[in-house]
Amino acid sequence: MSFTPLTQGRCTLVGAGPGDPELLTLKAVKAIASATVLLVDDLVNDGVLAHASPNARIVHVGKRGGCKSTPQAFIDKMMITAVQDGEHVVRLKGGDPFIFGRGGEEVEHLRAAGIDVQVVNGITSGLAGLSSLGAPLTHREHAHGVVFVTGHAKPGDHGTDWVQLAATARQAKLTLVIYMGVSSLAQITQGLLQGLPAHTPVAIVQHASLPQQREALTTLGELTHTMAREGLQSPSIIVVGDVVQGARAWAEQQAPGASLRVA
Repeated sequence: MSFTPLTQGRCTLVGAGPGDPELLTLKAVKAIASATVLLVDDLVNDGVLAHASPNARIVHVGKRGGCKSTPQAFIDKMMITAVQDGEHVVRLKGGDPFIFGRGGEEVEHLRAAGIDVQVVNGITSGLAGLSSLGAPLTHREHAHGVVFVTGHAKPGDHGTDWVQLAATARQAKLTLVIYMGVSSLAQITQGLLQGLPAHTPVAIVQHASLPQQREALTTLGELTHTMAREGLQSPSIIVVGDVVQGARAWAEQQAPGASLRVA
């Protein structure tokens, strides 16, 4: 089904990637440079905005887990109004717009208003984080697939069945990449331990791809202890599965269940 814009304005949802501005796609850079209005999430690195036109209007709209955020309905209204005024609106989102970025919801609202919208994908932090440690998300010997899952349930939603997910991951040899899981870490770990062994490798990566990136390697049984001891906080990606053994520093661990901060 095609959608005909009401005016000459347009909207592009752009993935700004995990943080490092050099990980932007060429298509993202072109979209940012051509924008007259940019609506920017908190997790977007300021260096990304260096590609914006000096004449562009830049509006910071929040959207960080656990912090005060601009209401989604207000963001939707700003996008629609600006496009109807003839602007090129770029909605700049951390990671990829369609992986826990509410991109799907925003596209639905724009289309309902008669506005066609383009989407420019970005590198998601779940991929960038583990890649920075030298490990893959899939591997023919260790993981036949990967599941991206959020640890932050919508209000009124029971969220992920971690027990069932763990059982599926073990049976199907899947890597689990958990976004926004820090605040619910104890509950998540408890559920996963009912289906996965305590010695399952885990990587935690905070501020993936940025100069202030911090990370730790541990096991599922030691996960909550490691997070507390190392002081790792949001935004962090948690990767669970045997692929973590491919991290450059994994072999340096001295004992089962030990954890290691990686430089």
